[in-house]
Amino acid sequence: MPTGAGPQLDTSSLVLRPLAAGDEHELLRIHRMPEVLRWWDAPDPGFPFADEPESTRLTVELAGAIAGLVQFYEEPTPKYRHAAVDVFLDPALHGRGLGTEVMRRVVRHLLDERGHHRITIDPAVANLAAIKAYERVGFQAVGVMRSYERDVDGTGWHDGLLMELIAESSSTPRRGRRSRG
Repeated sequence: MPTGAGPQLDTSSLVLRPLAAGDEHELLRIHRMPEVLRWWDAPDPGFPFADEPESTRLTVELAGAIAGLVQFYEEPTPKYRHAAVDVFLDPALHGRGLGTEVMRRVVRHLLDERGHHRITIDPAVANLAAIKAYERVGFQAVGVMRSYERDVDGTGWHDGLLMELIAESSSTPRRGRRSRG
């Protein structure tokens, strides 16, 4: 059973907001936890403000407390325009629907406000809990990327699962439209 597994969280107090000075201490604490570190590796110097300047990062807050980070990258080339997403959450909150709700909100933002038609995410094949959360949002597996990413200890490689959500086939409701389903 995942750490923190329990009843569904009330996500009515969930906020995704721009990073702010002071967020780094709690985000670093969460990022360094073994359950997060396993998938994200050690934080790079400058985390969370300067290590990935091409990504938009948002602090995840639940009931006023920092719960994690979600980031997205937008491919600017018109021919290949799409967004890619990553997320990590405090392990104390895992298994209770928070990741699914965070992803739903980010997907809606990227589809409705940023105009993307395709969103990708690339969890490790072994990260079954994350894969299930992404599937609940509408992401579908595209294929396995073999030896895709270095293991945390740097001695080997693990496979990644390329997943995508296409706006036209998404079950994620878009603003102003009724969901069929």
